[in-house]
Amino acid sequence: MGLGVVERCRTELDVLYKGTVALSFKRRVFGEHLTSIEIFKRFILPEIKNNLRSYRWVDLFCGEGNLILPILELIPEKERIDFFKKHIYMFDIQAELVEKAINNARQYGIPFEIAKENILVRDTIQNYPTFIFKDNLPVYHITNPPYLYLGHIVKHEEMRKYLEYFKRENEGYQDLYQLALMNDLRHGIEKMIYIIPSNFLFGFSASNKIRMDFFNWYTITKAYIFERKIFEYTGTNVIIAFFERKKSPDRNPIIFKGIKIGNTIKERTYVLKPKNKYRAGNEFEEFVDNYRTLKPLRVFFYLTMEEVKQRQGDKEIWVIDANSFNGKTYEKKKIFVNERLFQKIKSNVLFVRTVDTGSLEGRAGLYVIRDIFGVDGILVSKDKYRNHPIQIFFKPTLSIKDQLLLKDYFNLLLEYFREITDSEFMTTYKYSDSEYIRKYLGLKQVKALIETFPILDLDEDKKRKLVDLVVHKNVEELVSFIKKTNGYKKFFFGEKLLASENWR
Repeated sequence: MGLGVVERCRTELDVLYKGTVALSFKRRVFGEHLTSIEIFKRFILPEIKNNLRSYRWVDLFCGEGNLILPILELIPEKERIDFFKKHIYMFDIQAELVEKAINNARQYGIPFEIAKENILVRDTIQNYPTFIFKDNLPVYHITNPPYLYLGHIVKHEEMRKYLEYFKRENEGYQDLYQLALMNDLRHGIEKMIYIIPSNFLFGFSASNKIRMDFFNWYTITKAYIFERKIFEYTGTNVIIAFFERKKSPDRNPIIFKGIKIGNTIKERTYVLKPKNKYRAGNEFEEFVDNYRTLKPLRVFFYLTMEEVKQRQGDKEIWVIDANSFNGKTYEKKKIFVNERLFQKIKSNVLFVRTVDTGSLEGRAGLYVIRDIFGVDGILVSKDKYRNHPIQIFFKPTLSIKDQLLLKDYFNLLLEYFREITDSEFMTTYKYSDSEYIRKYLGLKQVKALIETFPILDLDEDKKRKLVDLVVHKNVEELVSFIKKTNGYKKFFFGEKLLASENWR
């Protein structure tokens, strides 16, 4: 995958996002996001055009046929009918979409009577069409399967009929697209191109099982990873993944080139390791999991109205109300609390910004409350929201100097891991025209990175070393220092002691 591909993607970015209109209810119920012909022509057709007569081209979730029918443009008109009969099969659960696909086939010169023989109404998740293997011509499956997350299905009565799909051999999978992948695996499909949610590569619990089961049998040869909207009616991030079946199952790492398409075009090599459940962009998780200090700080989030009411008093303190935002600023409030809560608020000066603002100065990270808001605390007067600024409280209490050191330590390492992973351990927050793709940092990730900060576990010499590395932003040596300091203790004391609640 050379730079020519990257340059071609860059010049054609504006063409990618043409969607096809579908009714809102049907999109929600069937999980359909119809694929534009332009996406097929830009990213898929160049990869298969030299082997069109070598395979039977199948789409089990064909919609209007946009991932298969454009192949006919490369077939001479006098040969198209015979090619269609032998080389193309398409299916969809919705009769009206099948009708549209048949009409689209007619635009390529395929007679109605012939088109309807190979473009069929069928629920291919429950009733896989094994007759597509009728001769020795290998099947190549190209599809944009339905995306319906199991948790979403459970919450909506009109979708609960799909719960039957997730029983028996499909128990444990989390999305309809995962069932589509496993159906192909069970039927021995050798090559597939799937347009699927990017959480297949980057997700955690919802994707662990499908990756472990699927990558035992398949590898990825190439992927286009989109951080821009390509479907008109969904913000779901997607990938175009090129899969090939292995000669025999194994648990070896999977290495492939990926082109990431966002505000810029980037090419990078991905290594999916079985020990990490084949999740991409795992460097951050490996670091926080393996190098948690023996004596981590205890971390607590949110100053709530409930706590303020429980600890009322005569001590005056100014806060912002995280639930009262006018579009530009948060409302400032004066509250009265007892001495204990007053000291707690005043002695914990940091907050976490979990969401990138879009400017380079406003990226996710730790900040000083007074520097940004001119007050001492951040109050949650109503519901807690993860995308609000969130005050952080530590036990034991840290000196202001050590909190400022933690802030710089945290932000330095966060930016380091964002750089080496292209922020893939974070969640894309919102499409925008900002300087970079805006990301969301989860509170579990905030807590995990803070727990690598070894401030309670260092003698004075090592603390001076830590300060020097942070002040001079020597991030490579800082990572090595943490690995040596925390990793050594993990080795010396053993796994069980490291995980002991005695240190929490």
